[in-house]
Amino acid sequence: MSKEALYGKTLSELKACVKELGLPAFTSKQIADWLYKKHVTTIDDMTNLSKKARLMLNEQFEVGLVPPQSFQESVDGTKKYLFQTNNHQFIEAAYLPEDNRNTLCISSQVGCKMGCLFCMTARQGFQKNLTTNEILNQIASLPERETLSNVVYMGMGEPMDNIDNVLKSLEIITSEWGYAWSPRRINVSTIGVIPAMRRFIEESEAHLAISLHSPFNEERKQLMPIENVYTAEKMIEALKDYDFGRQRRISFEYIMFKGVNDSAQHVKGLLQLLDGIKCRVNLIHFHPIPNSPLEGSDYKTMEYFRDKLSQKGITTTIRKSRGEDIYAACGLLSTKKLIQEDTDKDF
Repeated sequence: MSKEALYGKTLSELKACVKELGLPAFTSKQIADWLYKKHVTTIDDMTNLSKKARLMLNEQFEVGLVPPQSFQESVDGTKKYLFQTNNHQFIEAAYLPEDNRNTLCISSQVGCKMGCLFCMTARQGFQKNLTTNEILNQIASLPERETLSNVVYMGMGEPMDNIDNVLKSLEIITSEWGYAWSPRRINVSTIGVIPAMRRFIEESEAHLAISLHSPFNEERKQLMPIENVYTAEKMIEALKDYDFGRQRRISFEYIMFKGVNDSAQHVKGLLQLLDGIKCRVNLIHFHPIPNSPLEGSDYKTMEYFRDKLSQKGITTTIRKSRGEDIYAACGLLSTKKLIQEDTDKDF
């Protein structure tokens, strides 16, 4: 019988565990400290717990951290790590070192049900939601953990489709008893699942990144089927219900496709759609995926697009492409090939 992981439990959940075992209430804070500040990997390492407490915990629980199985390194220094989940599936996380920050792009699901036309993960279909343990394990078991300055939930899956576990992971990262990170170091993406997005805004202070990719309804439907359920207009109206003060940031991710969403009309459409929203727009170069009809816009077109939006007062940047040679760039994370083949050969 497999043991339950302690890593990924909130303080209230740890309190429930120690209460059930008949241990003193303060034990929960001690466990949280060992897990999230001292980064122990076994219960026996929790040396300020009594021997009896450690024995009782060991009977039912384990810390539950799993190191990455393997990794690839890009010519630009990006690293893509392969992690195995609790049910022997696989996810990927991408580590992006830069001069002034080191960011980890983590996954929230195995596969994805959203079906975006430009995304490799979507081709796997949805397989499972990651547990809070599996989400945080990507951070805790990263060899470069101590160098991290930022985390983005932009890997495999739609974070708002796994909102309960995503929010629990954010609570652990930002709480005083957890990692004690500022929420300003965290960016969570969504394609616009409005009910869960509202929960995220109300229950977290982390930054929000929205995948937009077209200001026009019918065109966005072709790229992102979510538009059939939650339109971009409804999403923008939902955002206007909230005050994003205190330096909290909203950004819109916009992958540019040649001849599809990169015209002057799209600039005009974006300006109309985003009117009244304090935000930034990140333009992203499309990395081709097999058997896709889409091509990336050239950089001259991307620069034109950026300049036109900037002239109208919307802070707009062209995101630097990272890790394309190891399929770690935006939209490329996928483990289907790695599941089918010998991972040792691939990595």
